[in-house]
Amino acid sequence: MTNPAAMPLDFLMLDSGAIFSEQTVRGGESNPRAKVLDQYDLPSYDLLGAGHKFLIIDEFIDQELMAQQRARIRAFLDQGNILSFGGHLFRSWIPGASAFIPKTIHSHHDYLVTVGDHPIFEGVRSEDITYNKGVAGFFSRGHHPVPEGAEILLRLAGAEPITYIDRQSSEGTIVVHAGRNLLNYRQSDTSTGRIGEQFHRFLYEEHERLQQRQRRAYV
Repeated sequence: MTNPAAMPLDFLMLDSGAIFSEQTVRGGESNPRAKVLDQYDLPSYDLLGAGHKFLIIDEFIDQELMAQQRARIRAFLDQGNILSFGGHLFRSWIPGASAFIPKTIHSHHDYLVTVGDHPIFEGVRSEDITYNKGVAGFFSRGHHPVPEGAEILLRLAGAEPITYIDRQSSEGTIVVHAGRNLLNYRQSDTSTGRIGEQFHRFLYEEHERLQQRQRRAYV
């Protein structure tokens, strides 16, 4: 049997301290490969030397703090690592990312989500993402303009990009989602329950691709 204490802590999940972090972040403590860190401990934390592969940040994070830490976040990415942010950006701290733009809503049809062809959302139905217990708008209520060259995975009804992958703005990979932490879409009786595990798998595959690219660069 594998000793959990000996497993690498691949995930660093920042805890904002907000009540909803009980579900979105602190639930990560059950993952033997995750470390949950109070956001205000980040400035003194050895982000670059701890060996984490994935930095997971949710919508309740102190973005003023993140703006102060932007250089270290960029350095973490440039090691060939991955940042996943779910939320609404209003400060500049993610390379290439722009501020969140709320969507003007005229009816619930404006919240319709178009699902692109990508392994993270394989088998996920548009109506399951769009509606939660018959109510639209929980999944996303706006978008972030995408940087040049980014891969768009989901769009709202007006073609606004909800979720994108940016491999151009750093030496790592950035996933920006205008909603909540994608890893937490697991416990569901609809197709959205596939997202968490498929995103988890994507993160590991993407990190291996990044590391292979860096190894080739040094040959």
